[in-house]
Amino acid sequence: YNLMPDIDRWVIDHVMAYMSGSNDEDEDIGFVNLSGTTINDPALTAYISEKLEQYQVPAHHICFEITETAAISNLGTAIKFIEAVRDMGCLFALDDFGSGMSSFSYLRSLPVDFIKIDGEFVRNMDNNEMDRAIVEAINSIGHVAGLKTIGEYAETEKIIQNLKDLNVDFAQGYAIEKPHRI
Repeated sequence: YNLMPDIDRWVIDHVMAYMSGSNDEDEDIGFVNLSGTTINDPALTAYISEKLEQYQVPAHHICFEITETAAISNLGTAIKFIEAVRDMGCLFALDDFGSGMSSFSYLRSLPVDFIKIDGEFVRNMDNNEMDRAIVEAINSIGHVAGLKTIGEYAETEKIIQNLKDLNVDFAQGYAIEKPHRI
């Protein structure tokens, strides 16, 4: 039904309205997932600019997330979109890294600020040496590339401690906060 671009616009509008009380000193960042279909929309960049202006949100308080698979499926378009929105001051995260067609070489060409380490590896790293090694490798390469790393599926204090032990920068999951209405 091709509804994702409309849904993504609705989310952008609501997140920016929620973040409109932010000032430059705040550390809060609103993360917005974008679908692969949406990042191919040439009018989206103008829409984001319009909403930043309308709600007077400091652009560095908004981080757009795209999945590794969506970015790689149309690499040229994704890079142009990311660069245009980053030029406004917004941040970008590569979501679910490790779950798709992972190639560390894409990290050199995708101008992102964060790598979100796929939660399936994070969730199981306490019981699976391979998963722990994957999390450690993604984190290490992310840091070498100058990127901040986020461990997804941080559902227990033990997982959070494992992420700290590996020097992952941030954690996301139910052990920190459950999703809530905005």
